[in-house]
Amino acid sequence: MVSWTRIILTVFLGVALWVIATMMARADIRILASPGGEVGPFLRLFEKVRASGERVVIDGPCLSACTLVLSVVPENRICVTKRAVLGFHAARSIDQRGHLYAEPEASELVLQAYPDPVRVWIERRGGLTSRLLLLRGRELKAIYPSCR
Repeated sequence: MVSWTRIILTVFLGVALWVIATMMARADIRILASPGGEVGPFLRLFEKVRASGERVVIDGPCLSACTLVLSVVPENRICVTKRAVLGFHAARSIDQRGHLYAEPEASELVLQAYPDPVRVWIERRGGLTSRLLLLRGRELKAIYPSCR
């Protein structure tokens, strides 16, 4: 005779294991504090994140090249906490003598790659310049959802 209790328990256990495995496979990527850096490594990282299907939780400062996450990872997979701050500035490079110089063409490409609401917010504040523009608080939450 088949025990219905055993069958129900087996099905329940199978479903529970599937739920746990699914939750573990879909871990969040959490940005706690990033001052930015070279663009290339950030683009490679965010391409991997996009391909993984994981959600990005911005939970602290995400400055400079870190903001490229907004251009690479789909908007519906990005959320922000109350500690989130996005910092934008114009693209720049360093010459062989260690001097910074502006990269206006690169700045325009980056600006155009941002999602429309972010680009509009930047343009309303004078565009990408050497000055750091900080998007946070209510203005940020008007563009990206709060993390649950």
